[in-house]
Amino acid sequence: MQDKRKKRVRYKLKKVTSRKRLSVFRSNKHLYAQVIDDSVGKTLASASSKERGIDNSTKDRKSMAEIIGKNIAQRSIEKGIKEVAFDKGKYKYHGLIKILADSARTEGLIF
Repeated sequence: MQDKRKKRVRYKLKKVTSRKRLSVFRSNKHLYAQVIDDSVGKTLASASSKERGIDNSTKDRKSMAEIIGKNIAQRSIEKGIKEVAFDKGKYKYHGLIKILADSARTEGLIF
């Protein structure tokens, strides 16, 4: 079921828009976000919960998702990318994924 959703989401994103893709991956412990240029196949900006500036022990996962959303938005805007297509992958738009997306929007990313 999840693989079908992942393929469907990516297919629709690539078919409908030519924007850069904001891809999100969530593991049991960490959360990752990347801005990808599909025409070249390169990662332009990334943020994750494994970075040095983020303290994993004191914060809960929801505040971590908010911080990662802000970081990815700031880094992509620094590179000149303001409009992206949100690729939630195999995950539902709920919980951590929604928090990350909302915090990226509040920082100025458009999707």
